[in-house]
Amino acid sequence: MASAEEWPARFEGHGGPVKSVAISSDGRSVLSASFDYAAILWSIEGGEAKIVHRLIGHEAAVNDAHFANGTFAVSVSDDGSIALWDLETGEMASRIDEGGDKMLSVAVNEDGSRALAASWDRNAYLYAIEEGKLTRLAKLGGHRGNVNSVDFLPDGTGILTASYDGGIRLFDATSGELEREIYAHGWGVNVIKAMPDGKTVLFGATDGAVGLVSIETGEEVKVLPPHERPVLSLALSTDGTKAASGGGDGKIRFMSTLDWALEEEFENPYGPVWGMAITPDNTTVLYAGLDDHVNAWQVSPRKPFEPIDNDFPRRFQVSDTDDPGELQFARKCSVCHTLKPDDANRAGPTLYKLFGRKAGSLPGYPYSDALKRADFTWTEETVSNLFDHGPDVVTPGSKMPIQRLKDHKTRDALVAFLKRATDPAAQSEEDVTKQKEGEK
Repeated sequence: MASAEEWPARFEGHGGPVKSVAISSDGRSVLSASFDYAAILWSIEGGEAKIVHRLIGHEAAVNDAHFANGTFAVSVSDDGSIALWDLETGEMASRIDEGGDKMLSVAVNEDGSRALAASWDRNAYLYAIEEGKLTRLAKLGGHRGNVNSVDFLPDGTGILTASYDGGIRLFDATSGELEREIYAHGWGVNVIKAMPDGKTVLFGATDGAVGLVSIETGEEVKVLPPHERPVLSLALSTDGTKAASGGGDGKIRFMSTLDWALEEEFENPYGPVWGMAITPDNTTVLYAGLDDHVNAWQVSPRKPFEPIDNDFPRRFQVSDTDDPGELQFARKCSVCHTLKPDDANRAGPTLYKLFGRKAGSLPGYPYSDALKRADFTWTEETVSNLFDHGPDVVTPGSKMPIQRLKDHKTRDALVAFLKRATDPAAQSEEDVTKQKEGEK
């Protein structure tokens, strides 16, 4: 197991914002899930994070991933599926699609034989993990809003679900039957963690509230310091003595669960904290957000925050360019696509030499079947149609997220920028022009 000094400061390898991070029980491996449609299995060697496998197979952002014993991992995605991965080979061993609604979080029981998934179709789902295969056991319904988070009770007999409707519910883990709603918060509940005592559940809500609720009585037995924005992530240490909350305000609060005293506080200046994990030695918090990488914050011995070498604003945030087409590319396209030959592990294929290319034909990119079957070429007209009508109309069944630009001037500016920026000949001419202007 890595010590505080051995945990890497950064896990680099994703091509989009990272949504979650998990650590194996022995502290030797890490899983991260990203907007780039992939999860990554990392090994920790000599203070460095090394990519073991890039887990590719989902058709949209991967929102959460967790280890299931030492052999498998499970992940859930915006594509509405849960996947089981063989960590020896990096291959998808099993997958179940539950429809078009995104799955936001996943949990695994202690022995790795069961998995839970939270879906925005207002249900949670219980699965068996047996002989490298997922089997759905139960559909846990009754919430009036999206189910955002799920967890098992430590003894495996109960299941907890949390929803945008503000409710936390308890289900029987064997039958899948609802036992009762144990708590009703006035705002949506984003995240929950069952405490090791099996008697309480930690929750974080959209109003910034963080609290501890008795499963037996439904009473909020501990009110913890709130965040200024929605609570987006919670983490518990392996031994249950430490907890952390992360919010849209960029703050991470690190607490002792023995008396719930605040031990350390960290403010990430670069945006929200979507995912966290506490290392098994309780010295470090790994956290994820808008960056293409996972960062580490050393809690003990306390290491003061040092500015991280980040590009800020990020490529997909507000740009200072005067070109309206370049601005739209930064906002609409750059999260998923590059303009260079290298795709930089982003969710979509590179747009380099896009115009004149048959849709779904770039070698090496795992296109959806819909785009593989597409019978058109990317031209100024077809690119404009894509942003006018949306990919759900122009390329139905593809993995492309819905992006529309109904204003024709803005759309024309984007197409004109893409025509220049994806053409190496045009870029060479532009570079020569800039060089001549610089020599004047």
